[in-house]
Amino acid sequence: MTGQASVGRGPEPSMPDGDTRPAALPEAPGALAPFRSPIFAGMWIASVVSYFGGLIQSVGAAWLMTALAPSADMVTLVQVSTVLPIVLFSLPAGAAADVWDRRGVMLTAQTFMLAVSVLLASVALAGAVTPWLLLALTFLLGCGGALYGPAWQSSVREQVPPDDLPAAVSLNSAAFNLARAAGPALGGVLVAAYGAQLTFLVNAVSYVGLIGILLSWRRASPAPGLPPEGMVRAMRAGLRFAQLSHAVQAVLLRSALFGLTASGIWALMPLIARDLLPGGAATFGLLLAAFGVGAVAGAFAGTPLRARLSGEGVVVLSSVAFGLAGLGATLSPWLAGTLAALVLCGAAWVFALSQFNITVQVRTPRWVVGRVLAIYQAAVFAGLAFG
Repeated sequence: MTGQASVGRGPEPSMPDGDTRPAALPEAPGALAPFRSPIFAGMWIASVVSYFGGLIQSVGAAWLMTALAPSADMVTLVQVSTVLPIVLFSLPAGAAADVWDRRGVMLTAQTFMLAVSVLLASVALAGAVTPWLLLALTFLLGCGGALYGPAWQSSVREQVPPDDLPAAVSLNSAAFNLARAAGPALGGVLVAAYGAQLTFLVNAVSYVGLIGILLSWRRASPAPGLPPEGMVRAMRAGLRFAQLSHAVQAVLLRSALFGLTASGIWALMPLIARDLLPGGAATFGLLLAAFGVGAVAGAFAGTPLRARLSGEGVVVLSSVAFGLAGLGATLSPWLAGTLAALVLCGAAWVFALSQFNITVQVRTPRWVVGRVLAIYQAAVFAGLAFG
């Protein structure tokens, strides 16, 4: 993710702890080139399944809360309980990704989330869940996601050749948005037909494939380099690097501002559906799907776009496009016009966030990349939360 004219371009920095990425594959330019790597393809498919499970579970949790404590504050806290751990624990998670074996960190996070999901499903089926227990368990799921994120993002460079890194980052963004285009609607169908308890079971099962892929990954051990760091020292080093790197500072500022301003679409989309069109829950689902479709399209279009523009150009274009599309979504009195505007919003969202992520990965030495990605992630979600 980027903030200066030079971001997103330039040579790969030297890796003080050794480069454990696979050897370059035969040239295969294009948005789908990362799928030539078996571990990336397996992780991507399993991640899509896991994303579906998580989004289905989030629908079930929010709906269950409407029955347990039907107040707007309590329903909102379901989402807050999932996002807050990312803001609070991203830096320790990033340090863990750099200090410990990333594959082991990811396995620990996924196994923990599987256990929490099974517990949530069990208490829900037994009719023993309470509002605060539901919030506590969704908070724990968020903690698992916070631990998993930096290790997963910083491991992408080990899964694909360097030239495929931008496309791999875009494809990973597309994976989530592909699930977002249909996951909430599927969750609503399951809740209506079978109750919220089934959504918790579906989420638990969705972790199995990703755990299996991680167990099968024979990750190369990094070459010995710098002496091992403790967690506290590692976090201080990550903060110090982010403080001293002008490129990273620009990314953090730009990504936080982008999240802050772009969050209005997320926060007000239900009101756009209900008051401006007007419509109901089905209309809201269509708006979410349009944003997701645009994000998927943007992920695949990002590779040729980056070939024509600098990193700075991608971010400027994305910011302008998101702002204009957001304005169009709020002014359009027709559903078709609003859907078209939200498709453009989704594409611009992925263009910007993918470029920020790519810049962090390219401009950060390998020994500290997990921590810097975690700090960046916290900046984005802090902007979204405040927005």
